[in-house]
Amino acid sequence: MDPISAHRMLRGKIRTTLPVDALDREILSLLYTPGVAEVAKLCAQNPDDTFIYTRRWNTVAVVSDGSAVLGLGNIGPYGALPVMEGKALLFKAFADLDAFPICLAVSGEEEIVSIVKSLEPSFGGINLEDIAAPKCFRVLEKLSKEMNIPVFHDDQQGTAVVVAAAFLNALKLSGKRIDEVKVVVNGVGAAGYNIVKILLDLGVKCVVAVDRNGILNRKEENTWLHEYHREIAFLTNPEGESGGLEEALKGADFFIGVSRGNVLKPEWIKHMNKNPVIFALANPVPEIDPKLAEEAGAFIVATGRSDYPNQVNNLLAFPGIMKGAVERQAKITKEMLLAAVEAIAGSCEPEPKRIVPEAFDKRVHTNVYLAVKNACR
Repeated sequence: MDPISAHRMLRGKIRTTLPVDALDREILSLLYTPGVAEVAKLCAQNPDDTFIYTRRWNTVAVVSDGSAVLGLGNIGPYGALPVMEGKALLFKAFADLDAFPICLAVSGEEEIVSIVKSLEPSFGGINLEDIAAPKCFRVLEKLSKEMNIPVFHDDQQGTAVVVAAAFLNALKLSGKRIDEVKVVVNGVGAAGYNIVKILLDLGVKCVVAVDRNGILNRKEENTWLHEYHREIAFLTNPEGESGGLEEALKGADFFIGVSRGNVLKPEWIKHMNKNPVIFALANPVPEIDPKLAEEAGAFIVATGRSDYPNQVNNLLAFPGIMKGAVERQAKITKEMLLAAVEAIAGSCEPEPKRIVPEAFDKRVHTNVYLAVKNACR
């Protein structure tokens, strides 16, 4: 069956179910009028009681404006809806969280912030999705500060967590030290920005970030697209390198691509250090064909695709992270994200063709949930 036929047959990927076997007059009088009035008064007096008397304790909003959907770009809220429904499906399947897709017909940063803030009484957590950079950075930053429930952006934080877990296991197999390797991150958008930050948190000393205008460094302001590029320029590139991706890869140990297809040439891999590791994560077309990367001498190759070994998949991270955060009613912290990294990395015995666990292994989701829950402040 093709995707269009499957979606047409299902007519939506999530459903609402009842918590009681059947409704009768007695049950209705307890759960709705007149009985619900007593509970309504309790919740009005103490909003935290909604986590006791309503489904809010286990409910997440999956919010997007459709400005950066998968590899499709800015296709708007109607185009985003099938994807957000899919995300809600995954939350239920892997974390037993009830999730609702919320697709916004606005694109302004302040409008998004205002609308999402107004949703707080109905949800226990917010999962932002497919919002374009740099807007997504500001939206996440503002909502995290101004809301009293956990706010998570999977394209930023989820991707960074899974990439970091894959990085740790690949590093272990390479036999290299984390404070000695050179890591090139190609693409400094929603994912790349946070990948750089989490690598630095893990202890990597030499990260070189490359974007469409070349290597980011603190002297060449013309390569900065926004203030977040400036931040990365001052945190990375300790040797002050300049040029493009080819120059950045000289003497590198890791290539992490979150950019676009076919930008990495096989001959450039030959200028990397011994046992180079290639994460070509652009979807649907990787930065380099995995076979070409292996022929060029890559020790480990990972992609974002399910039809190649070592799929770096956000599904490994977001269900457990959100379940732990929502249950604890804790804002997302660096400690929680690093706990998730360790949980994912420790959920498999690494080998070159398997540096992260399978996304369908429910044990990894339990491990992430427990690690995040224990790391909550």
